[in-house]
Amino acid sequence: MDIHVQIKMNEKLFLRDPEQSELGKKIIQNSILLIYKNGFEAFTFKKLALDIGSTEAGIYRYFENKHRLLIYLTAWYWSWLEYQVTFQTNNIQDPVVKLKMIIDLLATTVEDDIRTSYVDESLLHQIIITEGTKAYLTKRVSEDNKDHLFKPYKDLCAIIGKMILECNPHYKYPKSLASTIIEMAHFQNFFMTNLPSLTDFGENKDESEIVRFLEDLVFSSLHVVH
Repeated sequence: MDIHVQIKMNEKLFLRDPEQSELGKKIIQNSILLIYKNGFEAFTFKKLALDIGSTEAGIYRYFENKHRLLIYLTAWYWSWLEYQVTFQTNNIQDPVVKLKMIIDLLATTVEDDIRTSYVDESLLHQIIITEGTKAYLTKRVSEDNKDHLFKPYKDLCAIIGKMILECNPHYKYPKSLASTIIEMAHFQNFFMTNLPSLTDFGENKDESEIVRFLEDLVFSSLHVVH
């Protein structure tokens, strides 16, 4: 029996739901490939249209602009990751074990989920590392926030923050630590690969060292033996 993961997206992210048509799915699938290959700055709807055999006008029927498409992709990824976190920690009682599992999910290579045929999560994860902050580091962030476009990211942080409090109910900064874990996992991965002198992992380029660093950072802050 085939099992498919359905991610429900904020309708304000798109003009027409891309999941409801083959062209829409092609837009998502190939935009991931193009952004991963060339970077977000070089990505255009014109190039995407040529790649999928469509027109720019056809793509604009789905997304207002390429930045809104980037927010869609990042929101989709955070929703998918929230599902992974919830699923993989569902039957685990020890909050320390759950938090360590989350750190591992955030800091290590993501494998493509075959249940989402038109989204390559392994490539999307790399886009999140290199381009993800561009979704909200803009002058429009307040307006976009009012439209709840970043809710999936906030929801994931809330889940991690709750697990942090399960480890230490008296810890004062669960939200700050949760977002720090996520961003630090991505920054250290990027630095390890591209700016190795900014990390202690540049020589071996070993993701497991990032995991150990984050565990040390988190559990030292929580005063919890791990």
